[in-house]
Amino acid sequence: MKSKHLLFYFIALSGLVACSSSDHKFNIVGEITGMPAQTIILEQLGANDIISVVETVKSKEDGRFEISGDAPEPGLYRLHFNDNKFILVSIDKGNIKLTADWNTLENYSVSGSPSSEHLRQFLVVFRERVRDFNTMNIVLDTLRARGNDSLLALAQKNYQEMNQEFTQIIENYADTAPYQPNAIFAARILNPLSEGVFLNAFSQSLGKRFPGTKMTREFGEYFAKSNLKNQGPAPVKALNIEPGNIAPELSLPTPDGTVVALSSLRGKYVLLDFWASWCGPCRAENPNVVAAYNKYKTRNFTVYAVSLDNSKEKWEQAIKDDGLTWTHVSDLKGWSSEAAVIYSVKSIPSNVLIGPDGKIIARNLRGELLENMLEQVMKDSVAAN
Repeated sequence: MKSKHLLFYFIALSGLVACSSSDHKFNIVGEITGMPAQTIILEQLGANDIISVVETVKSKEDGRFEISGDAPEPGLYRLHFNDNKFILVSIDKGNIKLTADWNTLENYSVSGSPSSEHLRQFLVVFRERVRDFNTMNIVLDTLRARGNDSLLALAQKNYQEMNQEFTQIIENYADTAPYQPNAIFAARILNPLSEGVFLNAFSQSLGKRFPGTKMTREFGEYFAKSNLKNQGPAPVKALNIEPGNIAPELSLPTPDGTVVALSSLRGKYVLLDFWASWCGPCRAENPNVVAAYNKYKTRNFTVYAVSLDNSKEKWEQAIKDDGLTWTHVSDLKGWSSEAAVIYSVKSIPSNVLIGPDGKIIARNLRGELLENMLEQVMKDSVAAN
């Protein structure tokens, strides 16, 4: 399992409260300190990627709110707040209480819902592991940039071991969680391409563990569709992207739908930059790319940024928020993007510096390394002419 395969559930994180009059009613009472008054949306997350709005409610000035729903069977829900903040809950019926701080929403507390508390504990472990992966990705990128092959090989081995251990944790939770929404949430994190054997067994056992439910049927539909996709056209293969080779062609749509080819920028120094709105290290690196772009854009330099986002809205918002004024493209397939496969992108941020002749100059230039390399190659170009 790789961090890149985290699916749409990744963004939902927290808890709930209530009063009920029927066997299937649930009521969520929340108190979020410091939360500005806003409209809160309660959404149900289907096992087949369908998100349904259950109810909306306006919170009070003090961060209190109450929202209710009807759950014929246990389901996975999320509370959708402003600023794309979420709290994930696994509920059936009854009264649920949620407390949190607006600035650290992921550190919520929930009572009255054993399944939501069970899921919250899993999310704590999940977030810790994701932070470990983000740290390791930074270490790997630093070692690549420095060309320290011996330490890089050791770090890559450690990364693979972390990967295997993380996958095992997720699979164990999916197999043993006593609540179906929680089990399916964990299973949906896994990548059908690399964890297909496990997911096939999980899908077959789901009907025995939780017979006759809507979520069992939906997960079966999701997994069947994934299998059909996996049996489709031959997968895209990684190409040779060593310095000195011609950069493989890419043709992807911009936010407005215009397809732009990487080769259309031939004649310029081009930084092929892989990033995503959800990637913290990428967002932290963006100011360095902005600085390099502003310094060298009048000296025949530009950026062709490939986003590994799934959400167009979040992609566009990140472009605006970070002041990224160059060419942006994405097929919105996340880590399934063919561009990432072609360029062997295993972690982000990642980049490739391409010369005016279309040949690769260097990879993974971070921070000052990018400006230093641009200054050097441009000096060498002037000297050669």
